[in-house]
Amino acid sequence: MKQAKETLSGAEGRRELRAWYEGRLGQSLLECERRELDEVLANLFGYYLLQVGAAMDAYLLEASRIRHQVVVDGAWPPEPCQALPAQVACLCGLPRRLPVQGDSVDVVLLPHTLEFAQSAHEALREVERVLVAEGHVVILGFNPWSAWGMRRLLRWRRRRHAPWHGTFRGAHRIKDWLSLLGFDIVQTRPYFFRPPLQHETTMKRLEWLERLGRRWWPLLGGAYLIVARKRVTTLTPLKPRWRPRRSLLQPDVPKPTV
Repeated sequence: MKQAKETLSGAEGRRELRAWYEGRLGQSLLECERRELDEVLANLFGYYLLQVGAAMDAYLLEASRIRHQVVVDGAWPPEPCQALPAQVACLCGLPRRLPVQGDSVDVVLLPHTLEFAQSAHEALREVERVLVAEGHVVILGFNPWSAWGMRRLLRWRRRRHAPWHGTFRGAHRIKDWLSLLGFDIVQTRPYFFRPPLQHETTMKRLEWLERLGRRWWPLLGGAYLIVARKRVTTLTPLKPRWRPRRSLLQPDVPKPTV
């Protein structure tokens, strides 16, 4: 009963977030995130790709060369399947309890999943469990140390609305958690350096901030993308040292004879 209540609550939050992505600001962010994901997913290979959480009614895995793609979301019936191609499978499940076998997935995508998960730590542990050795996880997150984070703090009365009701975590904290779970950070890509404004004309005039922001003030990006690889610890066999046993006597001291 508790799990069903949790699933319903998470589904309502995801519906609000998908509705926000249909607006002007959400569409601007989605366009930027598509470009970032296309560059990253095109270089990741394997047999199975798993997307945990459907924050937007959009197909984000188009650039991936992995044939078998699965989307897991807490809503049932799975609403995001309407925007996905027929070959993409949909499953109902929570980020902290994925209905996937361990050590079976090559790439996991978390599109703003950690901000709205009940326990981000448990969600990352599940990612580590389902990933194969040398598998990759791709994370999209909102940056609290940016204009987006400042808007969330100043307009506290609107935190109940998406996406401001989520828990914004910095990229450094996410990378620390990944390191503790045995991941190596491959790359971090900040993006969307424009302020979160709804005026379409103003947002177009500020597109020059995207070109300069990555170079001059990368820490102020409104969102970030993290790629990490699951580290595998192997046992190194110790080879025997085939050397003659050293004598306890010095070489210049005569050895005793019979």
